Amino acid sequence: MAREVELRRHTDADGDVLTDEGVAAALDIGARLRGGYELAVSTGAHRATHTLACFLAALGERVPGGVVVEAGLRSQLEDRWRAAYRQAGSGSLDALRDADPELVAEDSERLAAALRRVLDRLSEGGRALVVGHSPTNEAAVFGLTGEITPPLGKGAGVLLVAEGEGRYRIAPAD
Repeated sequence: MAREVELRRHTDADGDVLTDEGVAAALDIGARLRGGYELAVSTGAHRATHTLACFLAALGERVPGGVVVEAGLRSQLEDRWRAAYRQAGSGSLDALRDADPELVAEDSERLAAALRRVLDRLSEGGRALVVGHSPTNEAAVFGLTGEITPPLGKGAGVLLVAEGEGRYRIAPAD
């Protein structure tokens, strides 16, 4: 049986705090989520945790595994990602790889290890909701699967389905 991780980007923020528009968007998105999550995960950044709280409040379901922080899903090289973005002129992982191939290769591996830890916490058939950042959500998926996903807009997501023995399927979360 498959395990699923729905990775979403935080909504609109000013620095590390959600804006009023970001809160409203997170509540709207949360009300439309499929639900049935076994675990809810934040990177530990306030904007990610606040978005996750709004998602769960609007969803109105119990999450048996609770809310946890997986700090490994937040890059320690955010300034370098920003510099690569400025150089690439795009949030596309392909463009970022062209701008700083070592950053994408090395950080994708580290981010993928954190994503594996989330998957390992799930029971067979279990689902997790992860709120993080772009392009590091996409880099984690790339590091785990070798597949490039399009850049995530605010609140948007990607669904990673672990089908067993290193087999993954990726789909839009919306």
